[in-house]
Amino acid sequence: MPKTKFLPVLLLAGLALAEDWPEWRGAGRVGVWKETGIVEQFPPTGLKIRWRAPVHGGFGGPAVSQGRVFVLDFERRDTNHGKERAVAFEEKTGRVLWTSSWDADYTGLMGSYAIGPRATPTVDGDRVYALGAKGNLVCLNAKSGMVLWSRNFVQEYKSNVPVWGTVGSPLIDGNHVIAVVGGENNSKVVAFDKMTGKEVWRALDANSEPGYASPILISAGGKRQLIIWHATALVSLNPADGEIYWQQPFNAQMGLAVATPVQSGNYLLISSFYTGSMMMELDSTTPAARMLWKGKSVSEIQTDGLHTLINTPVIDGGYIYGIDSYGQLRCLVAKTGERVWESLALTQEKARWSTGLMVRHGDRYFINNDRGDLIIARFTPKGYEEISRTKLIKPTSTAGIGRRELGAVNWSHPAYAGRHIFARNDEEILCASLEQ
Repeated sequence: MPKTKFLPVLLLAGLALAEDWPEWRGAGRVGVWKETGIVEQFPPTGLKIRWRAPVHGGFGGPAVSQGRVFVLDFERRDTNHGKERAVAFEEKTGRVLWTSSWDADYTGLMGSYAIGPRATPTVDGDRVYALGAKGNLVCLNAKSGMVLWSRNFVQEYKSNVPVWGTVGSPLIDGNHVIAVVGGENNSKVVAFDKMTGKEVWRALDANSEPGYASPILISAGGKRQLIIWHATALVSLNPADGEIYWQQPFNAQMGLAVATPVQSGNYLLISSFYTGSMMMELDSTTPAARMLWKGKSVSEIQTDGLHTLINTPVIDGGYIYGIDSYGQLRCLVAKTGERVWESLALTQEKARWSTGLMVRHGDRYFINNDRGDLIIARFTPKGYEEISRTKLIKPTSTAGIGRRELGAVNWSHPAYAGRHIFARNDEEILCASLEQ
């Protein structure tokens, strides 16, 4: 009798420990994974694969919420045309629950990158918000895949889609879904009613490219701030109405504002491939900021501090750790930008855009590099400490990589949820156990 009475409670307690990954870089977009009971090292024989399922091309990583895994891809019909799809899988088995698709025309995107959607879906309760590579924002029912509403940025806002596509994952804030639209008439950023798709506010003129960075929300100076990094400035907005709190000019050459801005206390960091890094110091009493330091180099090769592209750096214990333009993992002093050390051990290849995607787990990091490896490591001011490494997924993307040892890369950010990792390439999505 006691077993029957208390077993459901124990099961519920176990379930409560499971963590979802509902958006880009996980809950809050901070790249932190908090689940316990995770492996200290990978098994010598590799990860146990729970399931695999076929998908089409796409750079956007998966999102995991309430027992479902969501991912976007592109089912090609000819060179530039096909259907973008949102696909929902059962988290435990990989069974396809539903597929929803819409027509997509990739004309105008750089050809070798016209593989599929770039953005990670954003899940909010019973709704999924999917953003296609040419600016189609689609709201779907998470259980059925039914389209509830959609907005076409090009048709409705005359958006000038940048050459590498629309990338910034939609951001949920209360009753709003906020997107980097890149449209005319001060619609670089637009907030929509998340239930109906009706425009609520718009902000920032479109006299420059929208960039590729996903928007984030931070708290600083006694206010919640919406941080937008576009091609010519880092901007803080009031998320309620789009009012500008502050902005700092920053010319990201070729529009390459890509990596997500990173906050740590009063620090706010951005880093770009050509223009390098800039550190802002956030005011503690009012929504304002001042530039603390900025890199001087505008070269992709002769870099001074940190020039990231796909990698979003981390700030940990007063130090910055990030991957430079040719695969060098670097450590900088957060307060000054001074370089402490660099290493190629993580990426294992000094090549243009060689990279890895970092997620903090306690005092260590899980990093998937673009060679398809999954790595557990620690970063300290003394150096890079690799704990364990295993093969995760086959690199399949050949877009613009030049000469690479494996002939392809994997640039999709995985999801960490339910003590598993969910990763995709242009052929499949897989679920592998990371449970101790």
